[in-house]
Amino acid sequence: MLLVTLTLVLVWAGAALGGKQGMTIAFIFAFGLNVFSYWFSDKIVLKMYGAKEVTEKEAPELYGIVRRLAQKAELPMPKVYMMHQNQPNAFATGRNPSHAAVAVTTGIMRILSSEELEGVIGHELAHVKHRDILISTIAATIAGAISYLAQMAQWALIFGGHRGDDDEGGSPIAALVMMIVGPLAALIIQMAISRSREYGADEDGAKIAGNPRYLSGALRKLSMASKQIPMDANPSTSHMFIVNPLSGGGILKLFSTHPPIEERIARLESMGR
Repeated sequence: MLLVTLTLVLVWAGAALGGKQGMTIAFIFAFGLNVFSYWFSDKIVLKMYGAKEVTEKEAPELYGIVRRLAQKAELPMPKVYMMHQNQPNAFATGRNPSHAAVAVTTGIMRILSSEELEGVIGHELAHVKHRDILISTIAATIAGAISYLAQMAQWALIFGGHRGDDDEGGSPIAALVMMIVGPLAALIIQMAISRSREYGADEDGAKIAGNPRYLSGALRKLSMASKQIPMDANPSTSHMFIVNPLSGGGILKLFSTHPPIEERIARLESMGR
């Protein structure tokens, strides 16, 4: 439902910018972006963060944990990647379980115990099992397209690129509303999708790892470290990480793609009890 709503926002943005023709172009644009995201998003995000695939010989502890938990979750063995980033964090990517990858930073390998690392890997494998990566990638792609259309509307208004006839071109008033409301609506919908999937991955990831306290302990450490150690992360991919790599307080927390860490920990500890 949320993905359909997000697509409708994109189509509405196209209509506001270019009338019926703009609506058609926006719909084709959304379809093309989704197809592209389905096939290539994993490669793009891994390259974006300089992730390098590692073998069992290069990272025996990490590789062993991923293999054992993947077997427990009845998933194909995903590829294992390492990112040379000081901030402890991790994410999973891939269009389906047969083409999945789990990536962790060098920072996470330094501060987590083996049990806590199992909790993190279990969380990421739960994302793979639920195909959350595909869902969140499509959401991020459409949201990015809406933001791009909003920028086009801004320049169109500056240079007078709109015509008054709605059949031939979008209304300047509609374009102005879209420029302000469109990206905000897309952000809220994307946030709702991401938050709901994080709670689900926490719950099932704890079951895969075998103990909810493994993940709750890891989240405590990761939350504290993410505030102290900066990471040069692209906001459009921040929702993929187990904890938000971008620090921000106050009103920015309302628009975070991640649920509050305290709430996630409380839910996990309740499962443990």
